[in-house]
Amino acid sequence: MQRRSILTFIAGLAVAMPFAHAQSDKVLRLSTTTSTENSGLLGYLLPAFEAKTGIRVNVISVGTGKALELGKNGDVDVTLVHARALEDKFVAEGWGIDRHDVMYNDFVVAGPVADPAGVKGSRDVIAAFRKIAAANVKFISRGDNSGTDVMEKGYWRQAGTKPAGSNYVNAGLGMGEVLNMAAEMGAYTLTDRATYGAYQAKTGLAILVEGDKRMFNPYGIIAVNPERHKGINYKGAKALIEWITSPEGQAKIASFKPAGEQLFFPSAK
Repeated sequence: MQRRSILTFIAGLAVAMPFAHAQSDKVLRLSTTTSTENSGLLGYLLPAFEAKTGIRVNVISVGTGKALELGKNGDVDVTLVHARALEDKFVAEGWGIDRHDVMYNDFVVAGPVADPAGVKGSRDVIAAFRKIAAANVKFISRGDNSGTDVMEKGYWRQAGTKPAGSNYVNAGLGMGEVLNMAAEMGAYTLTDRATYGAYQAKTGLAILVEGDKRMFNPYGIIAVNPERHKGINYKGAKALIEWITSPEGQAKIASFKPAGEQLFFPSAK
């Protein structure tokens, strides 16, 4: 009798395990940047993908560096980020596969309307950074190895200077929190245009520098390599990549226009 119960239990597991695996295929773990989450883009895009595929997407919104680390650790199945050099390194080291361009927007320098550093209207981000460094004003840095942080640090290197002492605040926070800090402290910061748009009414910050081609901000999507980690939902990752780069997904990105302004521009080839 006891042997029969054990055999029944084992048979039950054999039936249940394929079902559990099928269920796991319907959950996709996505790491992404704070800009795609804070702007409201993912809340706009993902319901359409979920309705079409039946795959539920669990989003982890962090800086690009952390988003890629989650992929390296096998904690997510796919990542949507914006730091091309870090993305290429992630793929070259074998952590990711099937990278595709998805969309782009741009960075802007935001700051107080009064603009004490006098950079308003500049289309030269490096010259503007030099003026900010020379003025007695605060600059808030993400300081989190995000795509924005990587870009900002690169601008300071090109400028050959940065604000001295306490005028340079290394926040270690997401873009929305940094914008709030900049508003409270009357400071400048580098931000993606989409997150700025989502927080502009709350912060009252102005766009002071824009239009420099060096402020171009492309986004890419990458599947985590299933050969590096067991349990990666590569099938779901591939489904999201195919959908977001398809004419349907690209049109959905283009139609995301909070307050009538397009914040992301499709770029899938």
